[in-house]
Amino acid sequence: MTQIFDNPADFADEALDGFVAANRGYVARVDGGVVRSTEVPAGQVALVIGGGSGHYPAFAGLVGAGLATASACGNMFASPAAGQVYRVAKAANAGGGVLLSYGNYAGDVLHFGQAQLRLNAEGIETRTVLVTDDIASAPLDQIEKRRGIAGDLTVFKIAGAAAEAGLCLDDVERLAIRTNYRTRSLGVAFDGCTLPGADAPLFSVPAGHMSLGLGIHGEPGISDHPMPTASELADLLVSRLLADKPDDAGTRVVAIVNGLGTVKYDELFLLFGKIEKLLTAAGLTVVEPECGELVTSLDMSGLSLTLLWLDDELEQYWAAPADTPAFRKGNLAPRARRELAGPEDTAAENTEQATAASADLGRLAAAVLAQVRDVVVEHVEELGNLDAIAGDGDHGIGMRRGVDAAAAAGEQNASAGASVERVLTAAGEAWSERAGGTSGALWGSAVIAAGLALGNRESYRAADAAAAVTAFTDAITELGKAEPGDKTMVDALLPFRDAFLEASDSGACLSGALTGAAAAATEAARQTADLRPLKGRARPLAEKSLGHPDPGAVSFGLITERIATYIESGAGTPGADNSRLAAAAGNGAKND
Repeated sequence: MTQIFDNPADFADEALDGFVAANRGYVARVDGGVVRSTEVPAGQVALVIGGGSGHYPAFAGLVGAGLATASACGNMFASPAAGQVYRVAKAANAGGGVLLSYGNYAGDVLHFGQAQLRLNAEGIETRTVLVTDDIASAPLDQIEKRRGIAGDLTVFKIAGAAAEAGLCLDDVERLAIRTNYRTRSLGVAFDGCTLPGADAPLFSVPAGHMSLGLGIHGEPGISDHPMPTASELADLLVSRLLADKPDDAGTRVVAIVNGLGTVKYDELFLLFGKIEKLLTAAGLTVVEPECGELVTSLDMSGLSLTLLWLDDELEQYWAAPADTPAFRKGNLAPRARRELAGPEDTAAENTEQATAASADLGRLAAAVLAQVRDVVVEHVEELGNLDAIAGDGDHGIGMRRGVDAAAAAGEQNASAGASVERVLTAAGEAWSERAGGTSGALWGSAVIAAGLALGNRESYRAADAAAAVTAFTDAITELGKAEPGDKTMVDALLPFRDAFLEASDSGACLSGALTGAAAAATEAARQTADLRPLKGRARPLAEKSLGHPDPGAVSFGLITERIATYIESGAGTPGADNSRLAAAAGNGAKND
């Protein structure tokens, strides 16, 4: 259990600040993560890695010569936001293009993907290579669905060495893709990890057992087994990986025994010795292995085995020198420090002239966001516990981080008389930046889409509310790609949209339409208990998820119920003309 902190919500940022203070010869702090503090040759490909915090040495500890150029660092077990990735990559760019590489998790894919689009639009050529090494998370014929665990290191190391050697972006990407395909990992846990400030681990393993196929974000394994001896564990890990080896694998392998947080080095060394004997007996030659903590999961008691099947080209770059705070190989000449420009002032001048109706609706939107914040705070522990059944347990915490920021941004803009478009755009951007993760990307984009749909108009009708609901829904379905039955928020969102639009088309007032739609969303969320997850981190743990509703659907239902209750009460915003607010929101308005 993590015990050293002031405020658990600030843990990741303060830990990153301390890491930089202890390693200024290697890294410098930028908004969203860290970059090398030493010179990078002009024209060199920038390898930008990243993910949630809590995995040290991954990801910030791998920034340095011969490895990554920069790391985008999210909150605990939550992906960095798109804006953070974008800013880190901009700071890392040396003119040779950017390669983004990270584990295959939905939140990371969404946020890094949005950053990639933005970078390419600005003329910074950017590519992505996902790490998909975990054999427990999908079968070999669905390798693209596998998640990334300790195999991150092999992909990052070889791509970073290729960039350091001066290879072009095409070749760095090619080698990263090949390394990922030839990397396989499998992990076990003996007990779960505990988020800072939490009083219980995200999952527990029965006494005398181990959990096979764990993730690195506090996800439990896919099955529990009686605790084996060291020899039996070595045989299990080696046999499963060898059975999954890539085509034309060859006989030379890198073997990595990775501790996840609390397994002592003596135990890791003992296990590695048995693993090496098994690999040798199988006719394999172990090349430059690694044994220690490389990709951790806070204080998780567990470990993983990674095998990378080499060819001549990959072996050259695996053996190349690297010098980072947490990973060093060979010798590199000292690098001169570089001067990093301060963060750009990107604050846009507020030249908007909000209409009276839009400013009124903006104040109502801010008041609604405050209600959303309150209901999330009330249920944060419940949502976290629900998510921990088959996920990483951070849904409640992530939602609270996001909505706290969104409510604050909404209030600030509404108090200044901003339009509903600006209020919701600022709130959505803040939600995405602060929450990270899948929910941050989806909720942030959806809130922005609703604001854009409402715009800055002279008057509003019920049809405008329907357009905002439609835009909110479309943003989530188009970005997340989830479909009904996948056991996600979409399973509650679509019934909400359909019920709202049907009521609105029938001439119902806003409060009536919201009340009926919220009830539909809550019932649909309850029914997700009967579904098996087909998206996200819960997918490999489908059986454990059965009988429990999806946390994203549940939180959506809770939020819509609270909004409906608030609008029905006619509370409005303090100090505002409630009749104008009601009219602006479309209460009682017809679709004429």
